[in-house]
Amino acid sequence: MLALLADSTIQNVLVGAALLGAISGVLGSFAVLRRQSLLGDTLSHAALPGICIGFLLAGARDMPAILAGALAAGALAALAIIGITRHTRLKTDAALGIVLSVFFALGVVLLTFIQSTGTGTQAGLETFLFGQAAAILRADLYLMGAITLGALVLVALLWKEFKLVTFDPVFARTSGFPVLALEIALTMMIALAVVVGLQMVGVILMAAMIVAPAVAARQWTDRLSVMVVLAAGFGILAGTSGAIVSATARGLSTGPLIVLAISAIVLVSLLLAPRNGLIPAWLRQRAGRRELHETLVLGTLSHLAVEHGDPDYRAEQAMIDAYHGTRTHQALEALAQKGLVAPARHAPETTPHWRLTDKGHARVAHPTEREDEPQ
Repeated sequence: MLALLADSTIQNVLVGAALLGAISGVLGSFAVLRRQSLLGDTLSHAALPGICIGFLLAGARDMPAILAGALAAGALAALAIIGITRHTRLKTDAALGIVLSVFFALGVVLLTFIQSTGTGTQAGLETFLFGQAAAILRADLYLMGAITLGALVLVALLWKEFKLVTFDPVFARTSGFPVLALEIALTMMIALAVVVGLQMVGVILMAAMIVAPAVAARQWTDRLSVMVVLAAGFGILAGTSGAIVSATARGLSTGPLIVLAISAIVLVSLLLAPRNGLIPAWLRQRAGRRELHETLVLGTLSHLAVEHGDPDYRAEQAMIDAYHGTRTHQALEALAQKGLVAPARHAPETTPHWRLTDKGHARVAHPTEREDEPQ
């Protein structure tokens, strides 16, 4: 493994994957919270015509020119989305669908044209569809790092403004904040994240990197600052792990492996996150049903004691089962462990009987008190 990591190509892929994970996690958090999860998909597809135009202008596979073209196309698509939603009656989802279709169709036409000239294959532009991480050079990393650093610094400088626009744009507008400019800035930075990931995971899979880290982080916290940090961490973890697996297993592309890795993180988060995970929620629901059943059984014993005018009334377990239409043995055992009921004898009957303890009577009289609270 150490010999593998000493390879310069592997190092470039790892650093590039980490940069992609960081910027995608941070900026994707704002997109998800603003209910614009498809924005990354739209901007990544919209980057294709910019890639082609950048190649045509440079006359070769020049990365700065290609990435500049992708950024310009992404910025134009972002402005088109904002313009459609603000000046027409169309909603955001319709605007995203329109812009995605038009720009991607234009990109496919340009890509076909380039390939028909006999230079498309040599240019390797088709690798931008699904990514080709192994082609990343150290010079590409400098450009990716500069974009990532610039985006993260801008987020830090405008943190309060971005936070306000994300959660309450109406209040931000009435407070005098330049909401439109801030929305454009956020959208443009997501376009920057797309540019960073084009060579790593490609146009098709880039949407997953914008959405998935933020979705995974959202399951673990309700605080934006924690969510952003977690999303960046998940993105870096998925990027580096996908790159390592790709390096150790021949014939497996890095981009799809990175997406599979972040998908696995999302699945684990959806299932196991303590507060919002499906399994903890199911366990809490099950515990709630069990507690409710115990409370009902306790109320039944109290009701029988009142009806018979005997606080120490011994109720037959079969009678309690008949009241509830189900077996109550487990509930009674749990209540006994809490000291709220106790088994009792009722000669000459030999069947199980139960009675309320003093603590049980106090619990019925004051149901909101917990057992660990001083009486």
